[in-house]
Amino acid sequence: MATVKKFEDLEIWQEARRLSREIHIISVETGLKSDFRLRDQIKASSGSIMDNIAEGFERNGNLEFRQFLSVAKGSSGEVRSQLYRLLDYGYIDEQKFIYLKDCFENLSGKINNFIIYLNNKDFKGTKSSEATLNLKL
Repeated sequence: MATVKKFEDLEIWQEARRLSREIHIISVETGLKSDFRLRDQIKASSGSIMDNIAEGFERNGNLEFRQFLSVAKGSSGEVRSQLYRLLDYGYIDEQKFIYLKDCFENLSGKINNFIIYLNNKDFKGTKSSEATLNLKL
């Protein structure tokens, strides 16, 4: 069981951060750096995953947290769709595409599992004295 006192303790946030960094690397090391609109869009959507997890955690309770997690999950799907464009436009190869698509699908599943977990808990939010989550994920 892991004790979570801040959003940085959440495995899903850590994974979202790692994947956002991978997208950033692609955006500076490939031709994507010159495709400003797609570059900015995929960087924003990958960053949105970690940001919504963080913002939801800092809100006042379970319902808001679940809503922000749902937005984060949606952003994960958006990144997966954009990965197809990166592949189709030649910015990444098939191997990198499959790896990243699998990573974002896995993250989406973990976020969904966390939403299900919260559906069964009465997390009070960070302003409550009961803000610590004890997770069995």
